Amino acid sequence: MKKTIFAIGLIFTVLATSCIPLKKTLYFQDDTGNTIANGVKEAPKPYRLQIGDVINIRIKVLDQNSVSIFNPISSSENMNASGSERAYFDGFTVDTHGNIRVPALGDMNVIGRTAKEVEELIKQKLLEEQFKETANIFITVKLAGVRFTVNGEVKSPGTITLYQERVNIFEAIANVGEIPITGDKEDVAIVRQYPQGHKIHHLDLTKASVINSPYYYIQPHDIIYVKPLKQKTWGTGTSGVQTLTTLLSIFSIVTSTVLLARNL
Repeated sequence: MKKTIFAIGLIFTVLATSCIPLKKTLYFQDDTGNTIANGVKEAPKPYRLQIGDVINIRIKVLDQNSVSIFNPISSSENMNASGSERAYFDGFTVDTHGNIRVPALGDMNVIGRTAKEVEELIKQKLLEEQFKETANIFITVKLAGVRFTVNGEVKSPGTITLYQERVNIFEAIANVGEIPITGDKEDVAIVRQYPQGHKIHHLDLTKASVINSPYYYIQPHDIIYVKPLKQKTWGTGTSGVQTLTTLLSIFSIVTSTVLLARNL
């Protein structure tokens, strides 16, 4: 009888410790365990350019032929390339000195500037060297997509480029197939590039307050890492049914082994 009670207790203990709790799988939980996010997220600060960024520049004036040198056109061999490949060839890459090289204008330092500030910088140089105010210059400067990498416990790890100005952490993860039940949503790491080097930041995606984090919106070159939960390394299953099935299989193997040993 005592052995039976001990065995039942052992099974319940293993089930309790090896199953993944529901609270580890839900997004946007508040302190009471609900999944309702309260509050309004403030708009993120404008992104400032860093080394390795690729930007697209388009210049428009009354006489468009006079600015054709500034507006790159994809060659025939690049027309079938993907969007990110065309952006790489046609865009302007910030070099290791923080400069971009613009036709007829030469090197321009853009490191640490926002897209709007680069627009004003180019407009000022054009008015000083190429055009007059009557040319009605219109300039747009945009990042050539937000390129980031997701590794770890996700369905389809890899590098993605999204052609939009802002990408939050949930959009980034959704584009690699979501985090499975065995992924740790409570401690998602973001490796971010800074002028001084790289830093690692952590996000708890199960908390509603994550939308107020300064790292809620990802940046170009971010590396997102989702580590596996310890239940996966144990190999006992992600749910009570899977764990019980595993235990029964082990018990069946052990029992069969004991019976065979006795019959030898």
